[in-house]
Amino acid sequence: MKYYLIAGERSGDLHGANLIRAIRRHDPAAQCRAYGGEQMEEAGTVLVRHYREMAFMGFLEVAKNLGTIRRILRECQADVLQHRPDALILIDYAGFNLRMARFAKKHGIQVFYYISPKVWAWNQRRALKIKATVDRLFTILPFETEFFAKYDYDVSYVGNPLLDALADFKPNPSFRSTLKLDDRPVIALLPGSRRQEITSILPVMLAATRQFPNYQFVVGTVGNLPSPLYSNLMAGYPTVKRVNDAAYDLLHIATAALVTSGTATLETALLNIPQVVCYRTTTISYAIAKSLIAVPFISLVNLIANREVVTELIQSNLNTERVTDALQAILPGDKRREIQLAGYAEVQAKMGEPGASERAGQQMVELAKANRNG
Repeated sequence: MKYYLIAGERSGDLHGANLIRAIRRHDPAAQCRAYGGEQMEEAGTVLVRHYREMAFMGFLEVAKNLGTIRRILRECQADVLQHRPDALILIDYAGFNLRMARFAKKHGIQVFYYISPKVWAWNQRRALKIKATVDRLFTILPFETEFFAKYDYDVSYVGNPLLDALADFKPNPSFRSTLKLDDRPVIALLPGSRRQEITSILPVMLAATRQFPNYQFVVGTVGNLPSPLYSNLMAGYPTVKRVNDAAYDLLHIATAALVTSGTATLETALLNIPQVVCYRTTTISYAIAKSLIAVPFISLVNLIANREVVTELIQSNLNTERVTDALQAILPGDKRREIQLAGYAEVQAKMGEPGASERAGQQMVELAKANRNG
């Protein structure tokens, strides 16, 4: 059977790749075509467009690039119609993918959504749009089942694919020596995967490093962004090292971390590394988001725990002094470090077991076959 997948950012590429492998295990003859990235391509899909052409962040940036987004949307719709898959599989990336869901539904194509749009965070009535256009929603956060039940929408909670990725992770034994790190403990800096995040947040993270001479710092960079972007920002910090596309290896040797809000906050928690969550966007984007947001936290860790487990430094609160204080509080010797780790244990218990990709892939194949035969 034919499957068409759409992922619009880096984390979606990772989860899409694992999902493709699961689909192929249950449908060895599967033909996959996708908007995604290198990992999905390596998993065995024909890559039509790379997500880097679609990764616009924030209300202002999206508004400035509406023409490009609309053009890509039209091209995607035409490609889906030309190849007419048995199932269109949408992965997160709500603004684009909800439009694709509506389009596919109109043309009689079965729609699966893997990793729900964060409609519980703002504009909650979009849940009704999902119900109307998505044949089956596969969720990955434990509180989402109860949220969608309020709209009389039965969803499939399959667990979280990060647990799969972490279960498959094998630490590089020579990682520390390759980076030429000394015996001091390591603090990881994870500034995000989008240009705007990195230019806004990494300078504040770097400024805080000067306050911790007994630690060494390593920036986790991503390969989909140009190396000079990091070099320019790190020019005044010759002792801070960097490593590309190796966040898990970096966290594995880290004592603590400064992490930009997003999937990485949950990954850091699941690896049991105490963290401070950082976030900053444009003033306009923040003002719009603040007026719409319907949840008390921005980090997945706190949302799953339903309380503050990790400190969130947002917008004007993201400054050198506050980062320094929050980081000091989670270093060895401070009881707040142990309190955060105890909170991580609560989060991990709620998350369940690995196997999300396998469960989702198997159900998608079964549903697609039933639809074709029905």
